[in-house]
Amino acid sequence: MQGGMRMFEVIEGGRGQAVQMDDRSEKGRGPSRDDVRQEAARRLSASGCHLSRIREFATGAPMLASLKYLSLQIDFAAETLSRLDPIPEDFRADGYWPAV
Repeated sequence: MQGGMRMFEVIEGGRGQAVQMDDRSEKGRGPSRDDVRQEAARRLSASGCHLSRIREFATGAPMLASLKYLSLQIDFAAETLSRLDPIPEDFRADGYWPAV
């Protein structure tokens, strides 16, 4: 290290702020955008979209069109739900999300 210059620096915020955001739902302020994104990620994983996308990157074999379409639908639903003010308390209900 030259002249006392540090290679790594601490980034303020990050995980600490994410925890504070998650506390909103516990304090009665309703679900956050992060809650909606986590639900979308859970649905993508459960449907096999994540695994199929990883296979596509690893092997070059294209992802099934039906899974690609489902992924787009889930992303659209998550984006739409996260823009609502307030986000519905029951945002995890299947009625808000595309059927698998």
